[in-house]
Amino acid sequence: MSPKEKELEVNTEKFEMIAKTFQGLEDVLAQEIIALGGEEVEIGKRMVSFIGDKEMMYKANLHLRTALRILKPIATFMASNTDEVYDRIKSIKWEDYIKPEQTFSIDSVVFSDNFRHSKFVTYRAKDAIADYFQEKTGKRPSVRLTNADLALNLHIAAHTCTLSLDSSGESLHKRGYRVEQTEAPLNEVLAAGMILKTGWRGEKNFVDPMCGSGTLLIEAAMIATNTPAGIYRQGFGFEKWADYDEELFDKLYNDESNEKEFEHKIYGSDISPKAIKIAEENLKSAGLSRYVTLKTLPFQQYTQAPENAILVMNPPYGERISSKDILSLYEMIGTGLKHVFKGYDAWILSYREECFEKIGLKPSEKFDLMNGGLDCQFRKYEIFEGKLKDFKSEGGEFKKERLELDLEGETRTKKELRKERFTGEKKSVGAANRDRRPASAGNRGDRKSFGSGPRSTGARRDNGFERREGGFERRDGERREGGFRPRVEGERREGGFRPRVEGERREGGFARREGSSSRRESTFKKFDRPERGERREGDFEERPRRTYDKSGNFRRNAEGKLELREDGVFKPRGERTFNPNRKMYIPGREENPSKENRSAEKNED
Repeated sequence: MSPKEKELEVNTEKFEMIAKTFQGLEDVLAQEIIALGGEEVEIGKRMVSFIGDKEMMYKANLHLRTALRILKPIATFMASNTDEVYDRIKSIKWEDYIKPEQTFSIDSVVFSDNFRHSKFVTYRAKDAIADYFQEKTGKRPSVRLTNADLALNLHIAAHTCTLSLDSSGESLHKRGYRVEQTEAPLNEVLAAGMILKTGWRGEKNFVDPMCGSGTLLIEAAMIATNTPAGIYRQGFGFEKWADYDEELFDKLYNDESNEKEFEHKIYGSDISPKAIKIAEENLKSAGLSRYVTLKTLPFQQYTQAPENAILVMNPPYGERISSKDILSLYEMIGTGLKHVFKGYDAWILSYREECFEKIGLKPSEKFDLMNGGLDCQFRKYEIFEGKLKDFKSEGGEFKKERLELDLEGETRTKKELRKERFTGEKKSVGAANRDRRPASAGNRGDRKSFGSGPRSTGARRDNGFERREGGFERRDGERREGGFRPRVEGERREGGFRPRVEGERREGGFARREGSSSRRESTFKKFDRPERGERREGDFEERPRRTYDKSGNFRRNAEGKLELREDGVFKPRGERTFNPNRKMYIPGREENPSKENRSAEKNED
């Protein structure tokens, strides 16, 4: 076999690779890998594994927008302590990967109760590699934290240890186009993942009204023109490997066959002139300035939005702004979306629920994403004019048609079935169930009848109710069956009371009519009641009303003037005596015993 054929065989040899990413972007990364030609793609937690050859590894580093690293596993083993890790790593033939005069670095990720200190695991792995070369050659490679010739990744989950070569070197989010940045800029991998989550691929305009240093704008321009994500990088980790194929990588790097022209526009704005200036510098560095329009403009000053566009924004979360101001900001965002960006799909990234509530709109989609250690949400708002009902009826994305099976087995949408129910074209399952009502049931709005028959359709009387079988009817002057007839004034009712005649005297108290039940006469007091206006014998004389002041020494006379009492002493009410001439007794008893006990000292009032 010639050296050329041997090299070709090595390049086409397939192996497993692992692409690391942020939580929430695994599905987008898997789609990218499949589009590049990856095989046996499997999604894990913050990672996607796949099979490919050396060319696939180079393409993954160069083109994947949502990958942080591309790892190539070289050893997988079981270990329960650091000594076992040391022994297994030392047993690897390290001269196939690194030379004694080169440098290396190890990044350890540990998820295990048996390995509590990831730094100690890293220290023992470093010792294993250094001792291997020391025993073999008497020399040992050095450890370098940055820009090492060989970057290694050690992943431990419970007892399973995976040692991989890091083909990326520095994280792939470091694209190489950023010249300057604002405070807390958006990660490039996260920005690209957000845009890919929306489904936008450059088929319409793109708007970011809070662009900051322009990360979303640049990533959008690269997606729209299909520019490789790693085209601006200074280098990759695999370029220092012993089996690096420079010719193959140059071929992939200079391939422009998949790039395309972007016929729309990207609009960016920010309230900070400094941020706009930084965004301009970064766009020039990426060579994408011709696709992006920048201007200094606060969001609340937007009066007109570009047509046929999508909006993606990453507003402040309130970490460096007061809570009151941040809520006002999101309230202003909601107002602007409703009044200015009508017809848009607006995507907003934030992590505080109270901020989303202030927007005042219902999201149609939600995605959980991580941004700088914060559990954020990426929400989609469909901005439309008019009512939601009308928007759905016009085929808006909120509407999700479900298929139903009618009585004859034909499959149609709910809208079609609903139309048939009201037009009577064809009965559906729902319509059939609705018609399963008793024959005696009336139309909607009818009152229930008391009998078995339907309600009378005759006109309702103003002074009563129409006759219902089994019930009552009310007619003027007519007695109702089983009920009462109206009272006629002055008419004597059988078994009842007759009306009182004015001035009529009732002997011995209250008179009862014939046939009425009478009470015992002794239970009533008898009064000699004279004719109206006539003075009763032995009764009190008419005297002016006495009104005493607070001291009790004065009273008001008939003219309303205060006059001094004759005795000049106020007598409490309880010491006053009754008029002995007033006859008041209870029939059937002796003289009232209370009179005998009254004191002779008491005076008449």
